[in-house]
Amino acid sequence: MIRPFPLFALFSFLVFHTGYGQLFSAHNYPQQYFQWPAGAKVGIVANFGELRPNHYHMGLDVRTDGRVNVPVYAAAEGYVAKVHIDPTGFGRALYINHPNGLTTLYAHLNDFNPALEKYVEEQQYKLKQWKIDLELPDGLFPVEKGQFIAYSGNTGGSQGPHVHFEIRETKTDKVLNPLFFGFHIPDQTPPDIIRLAVYDRRKSTYEQTPRLFPLKKVNGIYQPIGGNITVSSDKVSFAISAFDRYSGSTNQNGIFSAVVYDNDKALAGFEMNSVSYDETRTLNGHIDYKTKIHGGPFLQHVSPLPGCMDVIYNTAPHEDGVIRLNNTEPHRIKIAVRDVADNLSQIQFQLQRTDILSAVGTPAPGQLFEPNSINIFEAERLSFYMPENCLFDSFHFRWTQNGNKVMLQGDEVPVNSYYPIRLKADFDMADTGKIVMKMTAYKKDRFKKAVYENGWYKASFRDFGYAELIKDVTPPSVATLFGFRDGISLRVNRIAFAATDNTKEIAEFSGWLDGQWLLFSNDKGTNFIYTVDKYCQPGEHNLRLIVKDLAGNVTEKNYHFYR
Repeated sequence: MIRPFPLFALFSFLVFHTGYGQLFSAHNYPQQYFQWPAGAKVGIVANFGELRPNHYHMGLDVRTDGRVNVPVYAAAEGYVAKVHIDPTGFGRALYINHPNGLTTLYAHLNDFNPALEKYVEEQQYKLKQWKIDLELPDGLFPVEKGQFIAYSGNTGGSQGPHVHFEIRETKTDKVLNPLFFGFHIPDQTPPDIIRLAVYDRRKSTYEQTPRLFPLKKVNGIYQPIGGNITVSSDKVSFAISAFDRYSGSTNQNGIFSAVVYDNDKALAGFEMNSVSYDETRTLNGHIDYKTKIHGGPFLQHVSPLPGCMDVIYNTAPHEDGVIRLNNTEPHRIKIAVRDVADNLSQIQFQLQRTDILSAVGTPAPGQLFEPNSINIFEAERLSFYMPENCLFDSFHFRWTQNGNKVMLQGDEVPVNSYYPIRLKADFDMADTGKIVMKMTAYKKDRFKKAVYENGWYKASFRDFGYAELIKDVTPPSVATLFGFRDGISLRVNRIAFAATDNTKEIAEFSGWLDGQWLLFSNDKGTNFIYTVDKYCQPGEHNLRLIVKDLAGNVTEKNYHFYR
């Protein structure tokens, strides 16, 4: 019988804060060293640690009043150390190194300041590359605090005008939470907690469906609707759906931290303080990945999965974050959720185990794969090797094959790092140079050139899903845009093309005007656009395009025009 348990709304802040401090250290970052980077009203549309597909949001999305070409300023003195231009991701971005050992990043930009823009274009022509990672000498472009460095934009993976802003440790490239550096963004609103999920940790989180409990708020404390929680397992963990808001804003941003307490002891928790880009994909171990890809909500594990112990999590000494219910005595459970401004929300309830434990059930079919271990699978036509850091939780691997198409597990289990897959096919060996491997995972197709090795074709992916070998002998297609055609008298200042391929991947696109390489941009990976510059003077011209796909198929086009 479950005994009634009183609410503990008078739970001492001192007790909570002491427990929290045992798990996480204080944050001592310089205050007011950096100024706000955009010439617009101070505000953000996304914060550090916000949950995104396959990654954490790694900085602040700074408002630019819904406009592009807002001035962007150096947050502190230093020098421009790097320029990055990419069709997706950051788009056009620059990095500034500062004397205090930190680096700031500004992304989704339009033009850089005139001197830097001129230098970057010269380097692109010199390297014959539009997409670049350009390292700059220390003293070439020094900047003062507040100096104009670029115009804001919407380039790369941006979905609307803003500036993505980061603060990193220069030496380690670790990204720090910018909101700890004294930017004045009013926040007196505690996080909102929407639901609680309960997991039976006697088995894999990928081989169960969690119990979900909606929450209600009573006297400032969140409680499960329906009262206290009874389980039939002696090992339990929790996940939550929660978001944060800033004063005067309705944006649902990410929470900063969550800690679970068992009978007033801080057992485990996470904190969005610092993450590197090598670690950002561990988000898939922080969330209930299976629930999310099936259309469910984000559920953030408060206790770490066995393959996700580091990065954002800490546990009490000699603990793994799993709550042990060794008898039927009730446990007082608290989950404390905070934002960067130290606003606090709490879930409180009683957790109790039934007298008789439920059966774990028959193990799922398939070979058991475990995190923190090397996992190897070998069959007649499928083989792969997974390094130790690939998995977050254990699961039983399943597979089926239909011709050259193989189903690896489905797409319910996330993979943290690349692993090599080998498939065997009955292709003519003369065609090995035209083989690509296709991986379909969560309704997205990815393609890699397959390398032939002793009768097998090999490529590396970071997903489970449907793997397939394809013989690709189809060259890319190229179409003119904006009225450009052979023999035209050009009266506009740009030439554009759409290049597509059956593998959806263009490996190389280059344009040559009278033998001179041209700077074709490819923002957002859509069209290739050349804006007329000094290399296209008035007169008659020949434009040659060379387009290659992953398999090495080539399409060449020649156009004559007048300007």
